[in-house]
Amino acid sequence: MAFSFFKKKDKQTESNSSGSHKTQYYKLKIREVVKETADAISIVFENPPSGKMQYKAGQFLTLILPIEGKSVRRAYSLCSSPYVDEYPAVAIKRVEGGLVSNYLNDHAKAGDEIEIMEPMGNFTTEIEASKKRHLIMFAGGSGITPMMDLVQSLLSQESESIASLIYANRNEHSIIFQDKIKSLQASYGDRLHVHHVLDEAPMNWQGPSGLLNPGIIKELFAQIPDWGADKTTYLMCGPEGMMVNVETILTSMNIAKDRIFKESFVSGTINKEEKVASTSGAHTVKILYDGEEYEIEVAADSTILETALDQDIDLPFSCLSGLCTACSGICTSGQVKMTEEEGLSASEQAAGYVLTCEGHKLTDDVVIEIGKSPTQIS
Repeated sequence: MAFSFFKKKDKQTESNSSGSHKTQYYKLKIREVVKETADAISIVFENPPSGKMQYKAGQFLTLILPIEGKSVRRAYSLCSSPYVDEYPAVAIKRVEGGLVSNYLNDHAKAGDEIEIMEPMGNFTTEIEASKKRHLIMFAGGSGITPMMDLVQSLLSQESESIASLIYANRNEHSIIFQDKIKSLQASYGDRLHVHHVLDEAPMNWQGPSGLLNPGIIKELFAQIPDWGADKTTYLMCGPEGMMVNVETILTSMNIAKDRIFKESFVSGTINKEEKVASTSGAHTVKILYDGEEYEIEVAADSTILETALDQDIDLPFSCLSGLCTACSGICTSGQVKMTEEEGLSASEQAAGYVLTCEGHKLTDDVVIEIGKSPTQIS
């Protein structure tokens, strides 16, 4: 499930009488490109002309770029904090064969303009000065990106809260935000506990090395404060294998599942062909979006989103993998089968929320209202 302390309508939206909203797009100028490691950069954007961008700690931006004659979208977590930083920023690590990540690492420069979809995402929490809690964060590689946003927001605004960061990387040179993390440790002292774990540790390395296994995690837990189950929340973001491993270990330690949250950057392993095969025939789907009503015929082997886009209905979307929830809506009638459910929590699914990028209709009476955000779930 996604990390969802709460989900509610973002500030930067236009509402209509139905309660849904039209997704907003901006063209933002790049203010600065920072080389974080040999294969990772952070891009700092100017704010929109309307003023400072409003977003919640842990959300992401969807970048829309014209590459090789196509309009390509990718979602990248914000690494800046809405409470600390004047300008919004995202971090992007090269991915082998990655069209957008390599393009941006090679070509992005100050002064360029990039089309951006409004901030979205539910890997976030309500930041309140009165709270007293402990966030234990597991990050792997570029999974540090949303954690930087969250940890800065938490420490700067909640004076009674603390954070512990367990950050796994291949080697010392691949640690993104290494200097920034050291600076935060110096600023916040014992309110921020940082533990680096390296696959390829140098001879003089004093910390743990290898994969995050039960022994390493238990060893690290002995070094960080124990605030009790009711005040501790566990977050993770990184490679799927790492997160599956950590979640399994935490569960074996009798940590309740409702205290464990994760943000996925890649689609989980799932037999989508088998699931899609369970639907049959074309069905009519009614879509309510931005005060308009559309009826489309969705074939058995097509998703609701791709069918709508083929008919020039400009619905919001980003990752196309069922993870980011940019395409989510509430199904008010009929039944929808999703081939990927990772982006929605069990309570959101029970409330009727669906992902149109992974949604296949099961009945003829499907009605989906796009842009109506889930309410607080925890």
